[in-house]
Amino acid sequence: MVLVTAVLACAGAALCAAIYYFVLRFAVEGRDPLLEQMVREVQADESLKAQSYVRAGLSSMAAKLGELQAQVLRLNTLGERLTKAAGMKPQEFQLDRPPGQGGAEVRELSQPLSTKDLEQHINKLASALELQADRMGVLESTYTHTRAQKRFEPSAMPVDGGYHSSNFGWRIDPVTGNNAFHEGIDFVAKEGTPIKAAAAGVVIFADAHPHYGMIVEIDHGNDLITRYAHASRILVKTGEVVIRGSVIAEVGSTGRSTGPHLHFEVRQRGLALNPLRYLKIPS
Repeated sequence: MVLVTAVLACAGAALCAAIYYFVLRFAVEGRDPLLEQMVREVQADESLKAQSYVRAGLSSMAAKLGELQAQVLRLNTLGERLTKAAGMKPQEFQLDRPPGQGGAEVRELSQPLSTKDLEQHINKLASALELQADRMGVLESTYTHTRAQKRFEPSAMPVDGGYHSSNFGWRIDPVTGNNAFHEGIDFVAKEGTPIKAAAAGVVIFADAHPHYGMIVEIDHGNDLITRYAHASRILVKTGEVVIRGSVIAEVGSTGRSTGPHLHFEVRQRGLALNPLRYLKIPS
């Protein structure tokens, strides 16, 4: 029974196809106005469907191109910010211009792109640009964070024009004459010479000390502290926020000192570090 039903269904479909074929052929050869009108309407409907499909494809690609333009603009902006932050000129990289390309044309290996191929290329490029923009964003965040951290590293010279008369490490103590470990650097300068903060931070001590004399201590975070000792005058108070280069005191010879100079220390978690690891001493 099932087989008979299937055979009848196939026969019916074949009959319909044959009738449709002969009707169309008669419409063309017999010039029947009604059938010709039906054929034209069918053709017009198919043409409209094709045009609609093409328009939809073009609209989709136009939207993708708009997204690509936005991504390129974002990358250019990020690139300009990074090059300026790094001290370079964005003009040297010509971020707003496409890179130079060229080469000989091999016509045998050249063929036009289909709409589908073009759409695939656009989608692939959009994905690549999105990934690159994310990477550039991470790079910018990392670079900004690193720059912010460096502002709190004691790398600026604490006095202008002074020379260091005693380095970090073992030396002959100028007072006792014994071999002793010197936990900082001594900068010889005239009394009253401004003493500047080597980095931004918070003043945690600004007062007299039996050995250091008039001293200022600044906390820079990350358990990093700088000391400025033997000052003649202190110009900041405990709890005050200072920036790199702020004048915090004046050179003197108070405390355990043999003459006007600045004793400068860098400490982390209480341990004395060699200030030369941080200071940018002009050559």
